[in-house]
Amino acid sequence: MSDLHFGAGNGLDDEPAGVGIRDLVERVQPELVIASGDLTHGGRAAEHETAARFLESLDRPLLVIPGNHDIPPFSPARFTRTWRDFNRQWGTTSPVSSTPSLQAIGLNSVRPLGYQRGRLRGVDLERAERLLAEAQPGALRVVAIHHQLTGAPWRMRKLPLIARSRVLARLADAGAELIVGGHIHQATVCERRDFEVLGGGSRPCVIVTAPGLGRPRPGRRYEVRGALVHRFDEQSLTVETHIWDRERFVQSSERTFQRVRDV
Repeated sequence: MSDLHFGAGNGLDDEPAGVGIRDLVERVQPELVIASGDLTHGGRAAEHETAARFLESLDRPLLVIPGNHDIPPFSPARFTRTWRDFNRQWGTTSPVSSTPSLQAIGLNSVRPLGYQRGRLRGVDLERAERLLAEAQPGALRVVAIHHQLTGAPWRMRKLPLIARSRVLARLADAGAELIVGGHIHQATVCERRDFEVLGGGSRPCVIVTAPGLGRPRPGRRYEVRGALVHRFDEQSLTVETHIWDRERFVQSSERTFQRVRDV
């Protein structure tokens, strides 16, 4: 899930949608819940506290990364206490969840000066490459980044992650099978081979963007609210899109990919 925007009025403060997410989690019983940023709308301490209470109430293991809305909106606080309120709840902006079946790595793409357009530091990419190599045999290798790597399908001018081609190549070639994100409030599901000819040992990778759970501005009422469910076994990975129909989250689509694990 992504872009909860607690504090926006049209965020996940909407109680029916919050109940719906709890119901979806209860039905799916996921091994891990990933929240890929913009937990809050204004980056305020009270919003972070509310978002943390909600996510922890799901009673599932969590991997939580920040989005651009999760830092103070105005300087100098944006630069002097950028991560204070986020880290108070989660301890780190670069979390890792490692089990025999799943290696999930969170990367912080938020930069105070860039804000809307994200960037990854070289040192963070190097760390991710090392962690991907440490995954147990057969584990699904997942990377979470708030800013999108692929384009939005509908009415969106937000630019993708800076150097996205290089980032995708490094993560995929290090073994990432799935990269998840948010930021654009629109669902995208694709595979690297859908748009890039691979050769010379380059590896495929599934890239997905969650549709978003909150509507931060009234003018974006056309945006569907939803979440993604990922199911996998030794041979395949299936991505399900679940959308809010004002009563519950219902599955609208799914796509299945063959896993490539020979790292």
